[in-house]
Amino acid sequence: MSKTLVQPVGQKRLTNVAVVRLKKNGQRFEIACYKNKVLSWRSKVEKDIDEVLQSQTVYSNVSKGVLAKSKDLIKAFGTDDQSQICLEILEKGELQVAGKERDSQYSSQFRDIATIVMQKTINTETQRPYTISMIERLMHEIHFSVDPNTSSKKQALDLIKELQKHFPIKRSPMRLRLVVPQDNFSNLIEKTNNWDATIVSKEESSTQPSIVCEIEPSLFRECDSLLRSMQGRLEILSVSSHSESDTHVENYDNAPDEPSNIPSTSSTIPTLSTQLEMSSVSSTGEEEEKNKGSWCKTCEAFVGDAKEYREHFKSEWHKHNLKRKTRGLGPVSVEECLADAGMEDLRGDLKEYSF
Repeated sequence: MSKTLVQPVGQKRLTNVAVVRLKKNGQRFEIACYKNKVLSWRSKVEKDIDEVLQSQTVYSNVSKGVLAKSKDLIKAFGTDDQSQICLEILEKGELQVAGKERDSQYSSQFRDIATIVMQKTINTETQRPYTISMIERLMHEIHFSVDPNTSSKKQALDLIKELQKHFPIKRSPMRLRLVVPQDNFSNLIEKTNNWDATIVSKEESSTQPSIVCEIEPSLFRECDSLLRSMQGRLEILSVSSHSESDTHVENYDNAPDEPSNIPSTSSTIPTLSTQLEMSSVSSTGEEEEKNKGSWCKTCEAFVGDAKEYREHFKSEWHKHNLKRKTRGLGPVSVEECLADAGMEDLRGDLKEYSF
């Protein structure tokens, strides 16, 4: 009797699936999508629905292949049109991801938010930016949690306002060049003083004078509208300007000459050269000892690599030192071993003669 292979024909297995789930009217509805396509559809990058959905079918359980009933669809959505319901689930449903994938997305977005905060803020005490690790530590201290449905930039801006309540942090100023006609220059200076802007430089010689200033980012729109009304122009030199302290050579141009306690070059050069020679000698000595190989306790000497170490145990030098060790004597060098061997040969020759 021949055996036939029975396969299920009413079951459709879907692999490599990203499930989007929507709970409505007490029922659970799911659709099967391709991975990495749901977010592209929601961000308007992907336009073709067939590239997103594996099948335009609504399930009550995708993993088991159970289809949703028509009466449940009409009760929840008011229609049984599968394509229309799939679009609604795709827009409003929750994307199901694995635990490790969710943790990876969370940590990645957490890092992105911290990076944006670092780029947009400075320390109010030092006027310098925080490091990324310090920003992450501050985020943990205020128990910040990432919202996966909100953009990283919006969460970073909200986070800056929250951090300002607890730590010395503020938005880093924007550096702008403001160019206006000669008649409106005095009004521009007055307005920048009202904004508490820091004027970096002025240029009043030309027909269109300009200033370079640093203002708070929240005043940028107001500044832009003011320049438009004055028939001037605005140039963004830096979105985030940080204090550079005295890192430039120009800051030392007008510095007074002070007596220096640094020794002269002629006296330092020999000292440095001798130190380098001593360090090189010591380092080469250590390297030579390491390169000598394995240590033989019997002969109290380095005897090379593993192969030479094995050959050393078969040598006359090692055997000679083993004999000395059994008699309670100390080891001898290779030269001394050869001298002892020569003396023994001489004694053997003398025994052959009878006087």
